[in-house]
Amino acid sequence: MASNTVRRLSFCFELLFLILLPTFSSVLATSTVEGFSIQEASVYDLQLAFRRNQLTSRQLVEFYHNQIQIQNPVLRGVLELNPDALAEADKADQERKAKAPHSLSPLHGIPILVKDNIATKDKMNTTAGSFALLGSVVPRDAGVVTRLRKAGAIIIGKATLSEWSHYRSDAAPSGWSARGGHGKVVHFLLLYYLLSLFYTFVEVREEIQIMHVSLPNNLIFWRLCTIPFEMFFHLLSGC
Repeated sequence: MASNTVRRLSFCFELLFLILLPTFSSVLATSTVEGFSIQEASVYDLQLAFRRNQLTSRQLVEFYHNQIQIQNPVLRGVLELNPDALAEADKADQERKAKAPHSLSPLHGIPILVKDNIATKDKMNTTAGSFALLGSVVPRDAGVVTRLRKAGAIIIGKATLSEWSHYRSDAAPSGWSARGGHGKVVHFLLLYYLLSLFYTFVEVREEIQIMHVSLPNNLIFWRLCTIPFEMFFHLLSGC
């Protein structure tokens, strides 16, 4: 019974997070860079904003740092961040001022995540999601990383993956690693929580029937839907 309660509370918290995420993200997007929304911008849009002095690479990296800080506790999509990313962004901003706009690569000053099984010869780890390789030193950048750096891209961090690219175990869930936990795709996560809500509704209904208490189905469903919001206001009142 206790484990079921913990699962439900965890479910409610993460569902609440997903409900409120668009609001937090839109506020962050408009407050970070005045007059330019980063959230749905393409690489072409970002380069155009660079040329129009609406955006800098530092602002872009800071924006993604904030997004990762907000979303990663639930999605677990990023294993670690590059501590030199802001310094590399400042370098890109200086190069943009010193050189002709069309002489730079379309990827110049653009932050990019690479998977944790792609070697980077910098301060980040390359572990394929495993603690066994934590602290190991790679001899050089992977070929794709060399080309990205040459184009001026900023390696902002390492993305999660199935540990050892899913060679650790056939039984391990896809997207799971010892270092990162279970990484999630937000679109599938919403579908999963809708199904979980349905099954939780069925389970609670059966428990109520066992206790010989008669309640309308829509009342039980409404009660389940209100739990995340009650938790949210409870947290607000405690701040």
